Amino acid sequence: MGDDPCTLKELTEMIRDFVRERDWEQYNRPLNLAISTSIEVGELLELFQWKNEADIEVALNDERFREDLASEIADVLVYLLRVADTTGIDPTQAVIDKMKKNREKYPIDYWSGRAPSKFNRPE
Repeated sequence: MGDDPCTLKELTEMIRDFVRERDWEQYNRPLNLAISTSIEVGELLELFQWKNEADIEVALNDERFREDLASEIADVLVYLLRVADTTGIDPTQAVIDKMKKNREKYPIDYWSGRAPSKFNRPE
């Protein structure tokens, strides 16, 4: 796959091969993967803990921070793709379907410029 961008399908296959080569399928069950995803999201959040927006802007210019951020994003994505793979859900189709629902749930004429919140839904 080289340095060229991969599709989600190719990434899923790469991850699946990695898991199979190590005989880890026995551990890669949906529940375990969902738990691990949550743990990795916590590690992602930890990078932003106690920072305000200005601190984050500065951190985003720091190479070490960006490497750590990229690593945590990768960990979260790997686990999410494993959850999808082990449950037979096509993540690309899931996003397409969800965005269709979001377009209906958040119509532009009401939501443009408004942060989504259960407290400011239209009557």
